[in-house]
Amino acid sequence: MEIDKLIDSSIEPIANAVASVIFYSTQLFDLEIKFILFWLVIAAIFFTFYLGFINVRCFTHAIDVLRGKFDTNNCISGEITRFQALMTSLSATIGLGNIAGVAVAISLGGPGAAFWMAIMGVLSMSTKFVEVTLGIKYRQHASDDECKVISGGPMHYLSSAFERLHCPLMGKFVAGLFALCCVGGAIGAGGLFQANQAYQQAVVVTGGDASFLLDKGWLFGLFMAVLVGLVIIGGIQWIAAVAGRIVPIMTILYIVAGIVVIGVHYQAIPGAIEKILEMALYPQAGIGALLGGLLMGVQRAVFSNEAGLGSSAIAHSAVRTNVPVSQGMVAMLGPFIDTTIICTLTALVIVISGAYIDSSGIEGVELTSRAFASGISWFPYVLSLVVFLFAYSTMISWSYYGLICTTYLFGEHKVVEIIYKILFCLFIVVGASAQLSNIILFTDAMVFAMAIPNIVGLYILAPEVKRDLREYFRTLQKNTSL
Repeated sequence: MEIDKLIDSSIEPIANAVASVIFYSTQLFDLEIKFILFWLVIAAIFFTFYLGFINVRCFTHAIDVLRGKFDTNNCISGEITRFQALMTSLSATIGLGNIAGVAVAISLGGPGAAFWMAIMGVLSMSTKFVEVTLGIKYRQHASDDECKVISGGPMHYLSSAFERLHCPLMGKFVAGLFALCCVGGAIGAGGLFQANQAYQQAVVVTGGDASFLLDKGWLFGLFMAVLVGLVIIGGIQWIAAVAGRIVPIMTILYIVAGIVVIGVHYQAIPGAIEKILEMALYPQAGIGALLGGLLMGVQRAVFSNEAGLGSSAIAHSAVRTNVPVSQGMVAMLGPFIDTTIICTLTALVIVISGAYIDSSGIEGVELTSRAFASGISWFPYVLSLVVFLFAYSTMISWSYYGLICTTYLFGEHKVVEIIYKILFCLFIVVGASAQLSNIILFTDAMVFAMAIPNIVGLYILAPEVKRDLREYFRTLQKNTSL
């Protein structure tokens, strides 16, 4: 007990200091976040129209590509399979944004936020296609092995985009800015937020204010940090292997649990859907409520599926393929699975159960936990397992994103990798001890800042992607394989 008190007294000042810095810095970003939401929505709409509604007309084709219908046995570069790349990307996006993030959106923006989340999920598929296609096209290979991918993502296509405009120095600056924001986003979204919400749910199911885990965030964070460290030391292949096993299990488990809760409240389904549509399109509180639901829905949708941020392009860049457009098709499925299906499921559980009515102020996983408990009393324990898996899988994937950007900034050195991985794990411990309101503001600020340079690059290279898409379909007409 004395040791516990000593550790508590040591960790708490550090966590509070970090939280204070985070809080004050995020005040400066508040207006920028609202601008970036508009920035992301416009990009999603633009690419959807520019590419001829590729998110709709190529949906079934994307599924065929994922299951290998067009693959050949030719020698191709890359380190992981299409399925592993999608699962690694989804392990980063299907995280607590789908559970705590949706709850935050509804607690602040009302039920109407759920509608805008679903719409944004469909539109975001087009943006995801563009950034992943470019990420693979401009990825960097090892000098001694053309089949080994050492780095991929927006850093590389941003440099190329500005070089074409004869602004190489600007290209290096923009690429570096993206990488820096991604490192901050990895620490915030991938470490601080995930650890915080996983710990909060663990406290809830073990007794709340009477929980033996209360005020022991550092201990929970240390446990998670060790588990994360055991995987990330193996690089993308270990991360992809773990994600390929965890993501399908946790997704199915969560969907089944959500359907059961909705089934228990089946009589409330029509009223809940009516409420969501009414608050999204005709809010009784007026235009302010409509904009509140719209902003919160879009904000949590983007935080959830990451389309436009460029992060998923880093994971997909390690895929084994010589045809970038083909993996862009597979990547499109990510926002649909993550946001349109899973976030909508969470929102329906919260609205149908009526748990949001008693919400006061900003709430995260606690609100979702109450909603699940309204169906079956022991379901919060199931949710706790899902929360832990969601948080864990997100941590390992985002750690990779941050690592690639760190090595881009400081060079491919073993010492750089080791220092980054240690710091990432330490922030997991800090995250479990900090306040949600401060963490979520910092996380949004850093993650959304990635979208500014990324989408500029997407606009510049959009004609190139459109030409590659046409060539892709011409190739498919001539051959049955890629």
